Amino acid sequence: MRNITHFIDGAAVPGTSGRFGDIFNPNTGEVQARVALATAGELDAAVQSGLRGQQVWALVNPQRRARVMFDFKRLVEANMAELAEMLSSEHGKVIADSRGDVQRGLEVIEFACGIPHALKGEYTEGAGPGIDVYSMRQPLGVVAGITPFNFPAMIPMWMFGIAIAVGNSFILKPSEKDPSVPVRLAELMMEAGAPKGVLNVVNGDKVSVDAILDHPDIKAVSFVGSSDIAQYVYSRGTASGKRVQAMGGAKNHGIVMPDADLDQAVKDISGAAFGSAGERCMALPVVVPVGARTAEAFREKMLAEIETLKVGVSTDAAAQYGPVVSASHRQTISDYIQLGVDEGSELVVDGRGFNLQGYEKGFFIGPSLFDQVKPDMRTYKEEIFGPVLQIVRAETFEEAVALPSKHQYGNGVAIFTRNGRAAREFASQVNVGMVGINVPIPVPVAYHSFGGWKRSAFGDTNQHGMEGVRFYTKQKIVTARWPEGMVEDSAFVIPTMG
Repeated sequence: MRNITHFIDGAAVPGTSGRFGDIFNPNTGEVQARVALATAGELDAAVQSGLRGQQVWALVNPQRRARVMFDFKRLVEANMAELAEMLSSEHGKVIADSRGDVQRGLEVIEFACGIPHALKGEYTEGAGPGIDVYSMRQPLGVVAGITPFNFPAMIPMWMFGIAIAVGNSFILKPSEKDPSVPVRLAELMMEAGAPKGVLNVVNGDKVSVDAILDHPDIKAVSFVGSSDIAQYVYSRGTASGKRVQAMGGAKNHGIVMPDADLDQAVKDISGAAFGSAGERCMALPVVVPVGARTAEAFREKMLAEIETLKVGVSTDAAAQYGPVVSASHRQTISDYIQLGVDEGSELVVDGRGFNLQGYEKGFFIGPSLFDQVKPDMRTYKEEIFGPVLQIVRAETFEEAVALPSKHQYGNGVAIFTRNGRAAREFASQVNVGMVGINVPIPVPVAYHSFGGWKRSAFGDTNQHGMEGVRFYTKQKIVTARWPEGMVEDSAFVIPTMG
């Protein structure tokens, strides 16, 4: 059986803990590999490697660091097919979706290629008599990222692309469910010319997470996962004196106004709700039609759309989505569907009975559709993270806006309308971090930043863009003068620059 090792100091390193995690093929339900789960000591070895590598890397000027990022981009593009197939084999998403996973990560790498410009400081000549003031951004040292199973290429690159470009070394703790792509990305980073230790991968579970949060030489931690764990990571990491950005769960709403292009909205929402089997923090699992007529028309059209969806194996080019990541996750989704029935919402389409011929042991679940969902139901309040779409009806625009605004999560939201004024008011008023206007999955482009509000994010810094540059650097301000002649004894008076 294939063993997935750690990647430390530029080389594969077998695990020593004796503990392993199973890596499944979600299409067949079979164990295809196992991954070594690290000890705190193995994490420390990665930190020591990172300390050595960072000392070398920080002395490399920004332009040369950018050239490494250019080479890394080229290598990832050259290996796109391999990475996508590897990703699909462990996660279950279809190949085209896996290519998108890699590509959205590459877009942040492209931003990182311009790091010399992003690192420029500010300068004031003559801030006082013969005094100049200027600023510089310097790397933190060793930083770390803890990433989820649902985007094993994109989210690691969102983190380490900028962290490394600004001069840090990075320790990546990927999900133990699909770690092969993160390890391969580290290999490609070494091939691109980064020094040993600049990007280390330590596979593990909670033992590794706690070791990262407690290690005194790790200066910052970035996390993406569920909200409960995000809160834990933020609390424990900040208590250890670290910078922490921790992105949590979501319950993204799609508001459908009466004037919306309903055919287009249904297509968009179907893809956003069921794509990648709903295993996206930016999925759109709640639709809010405004008015009874809109709700009935949406329901009818969505039913017809669901009938056309094809669920298949990851390698099936005609499939819209594949299996979920594990049998336990499939069971969790099934339990939520039953809970929805028990709570009194109307189960219009039940995906629990879906079986794919020839792949009966795979982790497949069909699309499900609920109507008459109420805001006080657990299935509405909690993140299901599967191919389940819920219809929550609203009578007015104000009622519709209030639903995502009052929800515990505030990651993303979308409105479908032809009315510019309504869209503008919605974007301004809604209490959510990322807004789409006729865009179902409003993930910002790489040179902006990604981040939600409320329980969708802990900390005050978003992912990538200039927010990422600020998170992974510390600012230093220099006030300088070069006196000539007599020295005045004014050191006891606070300088005013007057």
